[in-house]
Amino acid sequence: MSYYRALLLVNRHARQGQKSLLEAINCLQTFGLELIEESTENPKHLAHIIHKYKNHVDLVIVGGGDGTLNAVVDALVETQLPLGILPLGTANDLAKTLGISNSLPEACQTIASGELRRIDLGWVNGKHFFNVASLGLSVKITQKLTKELKRRWGILAYAATALQVIWESRPFSAEIRVQDRCFRVKTVQIAVGNGRYYGGGMAIVHDAKIDDQRLDLYSLEIKHWWQMIPLLPAMRNGRHIHRQNVRALYGQEMEVYTRKPRPINTDGEITTYTPAKFRVIPKAVAVFVPPV
Repeated sequence: MSYYRALLLVNRHARQGQKSLLEAINCLQTFGLELIEESTENPKHLAHIIHKYKNHVDLVIVGGGDGTLNAVVDALVETQLPLGILPLGTANDLAKTLGISNSLPEACQTIASGELRRIDLGWVNGKHFFNVASLGLSVKITQKLTKELKRRWGILAYAATALQVIWESRPFSAEIRVQDRCFRVKTVQIAVGNGRYYGGGMAIVHDAKIDDQRLDLYSLEIKHWWQMIPLLPAMRNGRHIHRQNVRALYGQEMEVYTRKPRPINTDGEITTYTPAKFRVIPKAVAVFVPPV
């Protein structure tokens, strides 16, 4: 491989972070990488660390989940350093979209193989995201989904929290603008996807790709919580967009307005508020992926 010195950033609070750190270091060193290891209790400091080492490393390796990756995405765009992913989080949706194995030795092998793929990013109000930006149900799930719940129950924590939030859900009014069209909706969730998977393995749209240079939006326009139940199985494979109470749109740019500012969740972290302007940034970052 042509890359030798790597900045290794590990979220020690990730579900598998602490116990997998030594295994990852040994595995990567076996493949001949020279590692500069840094960690922080606050993911917001990760971007600063990347800028600090940008002229001293050939790539950045991130060990953690989608929230940790979201914390570094802006710095990766700014430095244009390639990204290696060690999926140590609960959901690991970006890794799933890219076909990166949850097996640590296999993920290390993917980085060592040196096969790079340039992928698109989503952008909302100045913040980049890999997987999805959303408002409504997903924000409430994020607010209730504690680190302790994720650590104890893993992927099941998403399902249990989602059911609780759905039970309490109430529709809100929004205006969606895409390609000179305007839609006024009553909805419980609006999601704008760049990749395919989000929220613990649900698919934004069945045919979404992370390099198709488009964003996919869906709006869940249900009036009663029980109408959500038959949608859940279809949301696993992205086929919910064909259901009666779901509006599906796509484009390179879109806008969402609400009567009052509503928080927006990007890759599992609340980072901005409506009104929101979204766009796709084609081929924005390079990531190590398994051979096709």
